[in-house]
Amino acid sequence: MSPETLSKRTLLFVNAAHALDHFVLLIYPTAVIAIAAQTGLSYAELIGLATGAFVAFGLCSLPMGWLSDRFGRRNMLAVFFLSYGLSCLGVASASQPMAFAAWLLVLGVASAIYHPVGSTMLVNHARQLGRDLGVNAVWGNLGAASAAGVTALLAASLGWRAAFVLPGLVCLALGAAFLMLVPGDGEPHANRTGKADLIPLSRPKTLLVVFAIAVIAGGMTFNLTTIALPKILDERLGLDMPLALIGSLATLVFIFGAGAQWLMGRLVDRYTLPALFVGLALLQPIGLVIAAMTQGIPLLLGLTLTMTAIYGQVVVNDAMVARYVPAQHRAKAFSVRYFLGFTVSGFVVPMLAVLHAQGGFGLVLGAAALFGLIVWAASVAFYWLAQSAPAKQAAPAE
Repeated sequence: MSPETLSKRTLLFVNAAHALDHFVLLIYPTAVIAIAAQTGLSYAELIGLATGAFVAFGLCSLPMGWLSDRFGRRNMLAVFFLSYGLSCLGVASASQPMAFAAWLLVLGVASAIYHPVGSTMLVNHARQLGRDLGVNAVWGNLGAASAAGVTALLAASLGWRAAFVLPGLVCLALGAAFLMLVPGDGEPHANRTGKADLIPLSRPKTLLVVFAIAVIAGGMTFNLTTIALPKILDERLGLDMPLALIGSLATLVFIFGAGAQWLMGRLVDRYTLPALFVGLALLQPIGLVIAAMTQGIPLLLGLTLTMTAIYGQVVVNDAMVARYVPAQHRAKAFSVRYFLGFTVSGFVVPMLAVLHAQGGFGLVLGAAALFGLIVWAASVAFYWLAQSAPAKQAAPAE
């Protein structure tokens, strides 16, 4: 198999894995509405059972970069597909709260494989960095976007268990196809375009601390909004709608985020990363404040603006890792990036339950807006620090 064919196949499966990673992880936040109706348990009780999944999503990402360096990224991505599929079937078999919590924890561990492994594979096989990052991000966003709608439709028509069984079978099928069609890791592209050179820094440690603060706070806003979105629309839109329609509206909001990611993929190849970072970060608290203070259509507009900013920023942050971190350290850097963002934000689930019980989704969105302001402040600091980078050109990253 030619290196070009291997890269194309690898990118296709990496994109599909990104879509499934976000889709499967967000099945439960929508299915929980149907589970609550069937079991008689409250939303706060049931959503709290997913704490382990979202904590493991970040916590277990830390060793995945090391494991991929040791056992191969292709092998680790195969493990992702197969273990994700089996954990979906496990959740579908649950009937007691402890069983839900246990299988959701297993699902969270499996989900942690993708980002440090898949992101590194993407950067290594990309031909034009910004464009391919944007396309990959759109796949992930469409996975998240379709999760609410597809889950709601399956739960309403076939029952909530089918909402886990069918995606689980898809994961298993793709895992088998990946093993057959992608025989190895391959070699990184040496002739990529899109300004993929390593960007020199004068104060890397200070920039790293600022970036870490932005990643942690951004993870909080990301999870608060994506996990709570279906229930926010259910409670605050002011319309008495069936579950399937609520899921469809949530999907529509996520689709705007996908459009932002496609656009960011193009802009990353044309403009400086710190400037893009500042602009997107400012939109987050603005959208969240609008959503926290309104209901109905203004609420929907505020959530749409928020999702556009949050998902667009994912592309920019991944491009920062690709361009500020040398190739030999990139897998570990992606592991740390997602460890910081997803582990801390995994505690959003119990926070969401407490805030919702105390003050409803107005309080939840207000807390998210506060984290959004932290992201914006960190982006301004990053922009200022990046201006003092050495003027000389560094050697290419690959």
